[in-house]
Amino acid sequence: MTPLGDEWIVGRDHELALLSRLVDALTTGRSGALLMTGGPGAGKSALLEAAARMARRSGVRVLRCRGSEGESGLPFAGLHQLLRPFLDLAEGLPARQRAALLGVFGLDDGTPTVSDPLLTSLGALTLLSDVAEHGPLLLVIDDTHWLDLGTLDVLAFMARRLEGEPVALLLAARDTAVPAQLDRQVDRLTIEPLDPAAAGRLLDHQPRPPAGRARSRVLEQAAGVPLALVELARAVARDPAAAHGDTLPLTDRLEAIFAADLPELPSVTRELLLFAAAAESAELPVILSAVGDRATPDDWLPAERAGLVRVDADRVRFRHPLIRSAVYRAATYTERHTAHRALADVLVGGPDRRAWHHAAAASGVDEEAARELDDSAARAQRRGGYAAAATALERAARLSPDPTVRAGRLVRAATMAMYAGHPRWVGELSAQVATLTDEPALLAEASLRAGWALAVTTRFAGSLGFLLPVAEAAVDEDPVLSLDALATATTPAYNSGAPEHREKILRIAERVPPQEDEIGRLWALAGCDPVRNRARALAMFARAWTDPLAEPGARPELDLPLARMVVLGGTAWVLDETAEAIRLLGAAMDHLRRSPTSGANATVAQALALALYESGSWTEARAALDEAYGLAAEGGLENVVVGAPVLRATLLALRGDTEEARAAVQRAVHGIDLPNCRSLQVRTHYALGAAALAEGDHAAAYDRFRAVYTRQPEPEPLHFHASDYYLADLVAAAVRTGRAEDARLVLDTTRRRLAEGETSARLTAIVHRADALLSEPDDAERHFTAALADPAGDRWPFERAQVRLDYAEWLRRRRRAVEARPLLAAALEVFERLGTRPWTDRTRAELRAAGVTPASPPAGSADSLAELTPQQLQIARLAAAGLTNREIGERIFLSPRTVGFHLYRIFPKLGITSRAQLRDALPEPGE
Repeated sequence: MTPLGDEWIVGRDHELALLSRLVDALTTGRSGALLMTGGPGAGKSALLEAAARMARRSGVRVLRCRGSEGESGLPFAGLHQLLRPFLDLAEGLPARQRAALLGVFGLDDGTPTVSDPLLTSLGALTLLSDVAEHGPLLLVIDDTHWLDLGTLDVLAFMARRLEGEPVALLLAARDTAVPAQLDRQVDRLTIEPLDPAAAGRLLDHQPRPPAGRARSRVLEQAAGVPLALVELARAVARDPAAAHGDTLPLTDRLEAIFAADLPELPSVTRELLLFAAAAESAELPVILSAVGDRATPDDWLPAERAGLVRVDADRVRFRHPLIRSAVYRAATYTERHTAHRALADVLVGGPDRRAWHHAAAASGVDEEAARELDDSAARAQRRGGYAAAATALERAARLSPDPTVRAGRLVRAATMAMYAGHPRWVGELSAQVATLTDEPALLAEASLRAGWALAVTTRFAGSLGFLLPVAEAAVDEDPVLSLDALATATTPAYNSGAPEHREKILRIAERVPPQEDEIGRLWALAGCDPVRNRARALAMFARAWTDPLAEPGARPELDLPLARMVVLGGTAWVLDETAEAIRLLGAAMDHLRRSPTSGANATVAQALALALYESGSWTEARAALDEAYGLAAEGGLENVVVGAPVLRATLLALRGDTEEARAAVQRAVHGIDLPNCRSLQVRTHYALGAAALAEGDHAAAYDRFRAVYTRQPEPEPLHFHASDYYLADLVAAAVRTGRAEDARLVLDTTRRRLAEGETSARLTAIVHRADALLSEPDDAERHFTAALADPAGDRWPFERAQVRLDYAEWLRRRRRAVEARPLLAAALEVFERLGTRPWTDRTRAELRAAGVTPASPPAGSADSLAELTPQQLQIARLAAAGLTNREIGERIFLSPRTVGFHLYRIFPKLGITSRAQLRDALPEPGE
């Protein structure tokens, strides 16, 4: 039992010690973030209060915010709670941040602006950083699971960027409702039920502790939940016979306990409590105005004495959310509706809250209330609150008397949820449309949304089950819709790899008559068969990009040039036009970062990461992967949540961190049905094969690489596109393990299949490398030189360096060491820059065998940069380019203080002491 002020915390010594360390670290200028999770009544709020008291005693300023179920649909309501005491300081923020932050609160100057969620988040972080100049801050957030999505996004943004700020984030959420934004971003502390001894001590500490049979029943039913122990003890003290009644489910029992105090209260007090519960707002003036002259502030006293609420100045708070729930449930239907109508009448200046109260007061369907929510959704959308817009439209749909109007609102809600990046929600909304209308346009749009929702998970067959019928049905009547559906379907068809889906897409695409905009057909052709359709796709690609880049901040639903840029970037990647893919996808990401469409951001960031990886820009690839994963984890985009860690594991394996690579793969694919996700399956095999290769285990490597082709008499690629890029690695492992004949069978079959189309320079070089490794001595050199002949091969530096190393080894074994040396030197430069330690060591050994003593790695090489994170390298490059800390922060969404903190840590890692030395210490980007 630990005394804290006037309260006692029982059985939580470990938790309190962690909180104490968090506060102590904060007083020395170190940041931190901790999320406490547990069931209702576990004591999370008490621990938050204890941490707040510790902080105040240590001179740390405490800012508080509490989620509210009723305000979870109001965009940035929680953030307003948190920042309200300091909003007057927003005038000191950079102009764009100030406009974005104040704009979401409706406090801007009225100038029309486009919502910019990243600038909003950065403005909040910068404001807190400015406040922390005068002393450390502890942000205490309770009931995080009921915060609005806009606030959650800001908190997740800040949690990732607190390093270097004297700011700590302490949150609490129910263990069954941890917000996805924070699930993987913040360290977790699970608040478990008390053990029997601690539960007994807590009972003993109550004013009238139960004894005998009553004590046993209380301990049994409370199951270690502190709130249940306290409230059940109070119930037994009030009515000792209650200990002998039937057992009730715990939550029902607790809610019944909370409501049991209500009949003893004056009727006017009960009315005040109901209005407070209905309002789900702590604003005392609003509640009193709604009740009218029937109540005075003194009428709160009985509820305060009963321990139900706490009234401070102009705020009223329930002691626990379950008390609010019990009060609301104890009221009659008529009483609840009367409260909501009265609250709506007084909220004249708050149209969004007014709309929600009108909706709650509606009896059955009500088009007027639905229109108010529809308008609220439009306002939320303009502020960038897509999730709030979807919530409002979903409720408006339920109130709509006309089934077709209801279906239309559900389709719009699904669209908003798609832009917010919540695929499961999109699927739920879309599924309702078919039960409401026969309108073909609405049904088609709902199917498109449902298809998208499944496409970004790993349920590719289900996605295509929605999309392909739409595409086929619209071929003649609406060819634009048909191509749109085909374009959406091509991505899950690519990821699935199943031939029947790709063949159907290509058949439908051939039936669609030519259109002014052929971008959907281009992606279908390239994404479903990039070898056979290469020549045609490249010709279409050259004609396709004529539009200017979209304006920054343009709304995604209107941003057609941006959509074209994304599709063209994906097309360029699948056709091995890697440099063009990086240009297009990189530009697309620059625009998408200014919008709240996390679903699009995550998938484009992953595609960009793949292109950067293949081009040898591995540090930039890691940064893109981190961005993709963070966005996908928040929204449940399973394909990216799995794919990004698999590619990160590949980079780890190639750099020699093999154990970490294997662990990363295992975590990523746990619970995933890989045979139905062949692109992921192939990439997983390669990551594990690369780890084996890095350890010199060629047999294990061969087994992994061989698994990307079938075991048929004529082996087929497991994935029609991804498998062939690992052909040469398969052959290289085969010749070292005596399996050349099996590898030759794969190579011969692959060569015949590729001959049916046109291969890229990259794929041509891979096949020549494989041929060289399997050829007789008289023929091998021809294939080695062919693999190196096309200068375009330098676009894929790691693969080109592997060819040079293989060729040099072949030359040296034929006593042609002089010819091998330049090849080895060129390969070594690439391997050192990329930090591929196993390949670097092998190349250095070959150089020594060829009579050359390798020089030490140059300054600025991957060896000297290995300790820098992708973000630190980005900061270093921006600082080297002459940007100030504030300008860097604006560019990459950090506060100036955090930028300075990172630079302080970067300098010793690079062996420099000043900003002026950065330019010479860093390699050029892409080197």
